[in-house]
Amino acid sequence: MRELIYYVAVSIDGYIADPTGGFDAFLVEGDHSSVVFGEYADALPAHAHAALGIEPPRKRFDTVIMGWKTLRPALDMGITSPYPHLRQIVASRHSRDVDPAIILTDDPRATVRSLKQEDGLDVWLCGGGELAGTLLPEIDRLVIKRNPVVFGSGISMFGGAPYELSAFALTETRSFESGVVIEEYVSRGRA
Repeated sequence: MRELIYYVAVSIDGYIADPTGGFDAFLVEGDHSSVVFGEYADALPAHAHAALGIEPPRKRFDTVIMGWKTLRPALDMGITSPYPHLRQIVASRHSRDVDPAIILTDDPRATVRSLKQEDGLDVWLCGGGELAGTLLPEIDRLVIKRNPVVFGSGISMFGGAPYELSAFALTETRSFESGVVIEEYVSRGRA
């Protein structure tokens, strides 16, 4: 069965973006980049593949789900389909005019449950925090790229999700000289 994997960069204090939605404080270069550009190359947008001169490996993910605010920066740069090598699903409460390659959903939980029943590679939860909070009961695995920075405030990893204990088991920790620590957790379900 396919898994929903929340693969995300995060600050030490649990923010995936600064208060304006920016994430350029996260380290791109460093010895951790072998994981980002290798194991998780499917999660790179098309313009990054082009700049690096690589093809998406299509080994880890075949679908991405993200919130409208996560898609917005790409749209602002004129990129209407940031992940053409993946099935792109965007959660939105409103009707939107989007690229034909993008599927809109107003019920991300039902969409994810349906995706999990299909054959294929895993589904990447790209962000943002509000969507991750909504999908928390459906997340099977967390892959957190913890960066050596503190934001103090910003967009929380799970948005404003209400308190409800969800247990995860730590399965792997990789530390890099860059200061980035990649932590992997598997869901144990609701506690």
